[in-house]
Amino acid sequence: MQDKIHDVVIFGATSFVGQLICEYMVHQFSAKDLSWALAGRSESKLKALKSQLGAAANDLPLILADANDLKALKNMCQQAKVVVSTVGPYDLYGETLIQACAETGTDYCDLTGEAHWISKMLEKYESTAKQSGARIVHCTGFDSIPSDLGVHFLQGEAKSRFGSHCNQVKLRIKNMRGAASGGTIATALNIAKQIKMDPQVKKVMVNPYALCPKDHGFKTRQKEIKLEFDATFQKWTGPFFMSSINTRIVHRTNALSNQAYGQDFQYNEGMMTGKGIKGKLRARSIYWGLDAFFTGISIAPIRALLTRFVLPKPGEGPSKEDQAKGFYDFRFVGTTEQDEQIITKVYGDMDPGYGSTAKIISQAAVCMAFDVADDVPGGFWTPATLMGDVLIDRLNQYAGLTFSVSETSHTKTVD
Repeated sequence: MQDKIHDVVIFGATSFVGQLICEYMVHQFSAKDLSWALAGRSESKLKALKSQLGAAANDLPLILADANDLKALKNMCQQAKVVVSTVGPYDLYGETLIQACAETGTDYCDLTGEAHWISKMLEKYESTAKQSGARIVHCTGFDSIPSDLGVHFLQGEAKSRFGSHCNQVKLRIKNMRGAASGGTIATALNIAKQIKMDPQVKKVMVNPYALCPKDHGFKTRQKEIKLEFDATFQKWTGPFFMSSINTRIVHRTNALSNQAYGQDFQYNEGMMTGKGIKGKLRARSIYWGLDAFFTGISIAPIRALLTRFVLPKPGEGPSKEDQAKGFYDFRFVGTTEQDEQIITKVYGDMDPGYGSTAKIISQAAVCMAFDVADDVPGGFWTPATLMGDVLIDRLNQYAGLTFSVSETSHTKTVD
């Protein structure tokens, strides 16, 4: 890769999560370790952020670029090894930067959870990225790194212990504390609007293999968790609101890895709600609540009222204290064709949508800048296929995540 001025550029640095990223970067990396810059459309806001970051940020360069200004974005890309984008909803504001990175051969990562938008970017820019050498990686925050790298970690441990991959894997959220961000809500609202406007969006949203290459060959029917009793943990389980993007990233990883998880690989995600009638009622309330929410935001007048009076706005987020109180505890259960079973755990030490996400994407960007070899070809990768174990090591050491094995057995159920 040609020499660049900056290892990493944070585009959208003054957004709520962008500021958290910058705060983490300032404290985590010295100027000797990492050359990085702040980027966005407002010079006054960038200067204010730089001042807020303190003396350690005195020498940080500022780059001015608007999300729709291709020329300015290309100029920014020419200076960067890796561009981190926090400017969403990406379906509204993200395409021009993808074009700029793909055309200039600049590596890129983001926080999108918009499967329909990723599908469009693959269609329009994947061949360009392959030609230029740009490595594009979507979903490098809470969605979908714990899921994608969690399955990758489980499969590696299964291969080590059993000599075989697991053709069935399920993720169950044991516990989690943290609210959805204003940006996540804005994304959900935009997706609901796009589904009404474009029937193709709905087709992508219901296809578990929507982000796989066209010749993926997968035909196994995938299960969507609604309300069920989980035999492994003896607890009721409801839907997990991020599964629609996480599952598609995991299946793309399988496809890009020459079906390393198997052609008949099955994967689903759900949230455990407890035992007995209380657990069942909680699972049912999650299912009904999510169904009511997505039904409501699909109706324009209700969507407008919710946007104006109820839902958090983009740029809004929890206090530092609330971020520190947040956490998440994921359990992955993998089963081989020989009924051998392994259970692994991914734990994050801050709220998922803000504090943990800021640390995760920061380490992903630095991993891309320093740990991914220059001869790795361009194209649209997933976190697991481009970074895999080396990013897991970074997250374990520096980002408050823990990837570990809980237990293994030769039966499908555990106590």
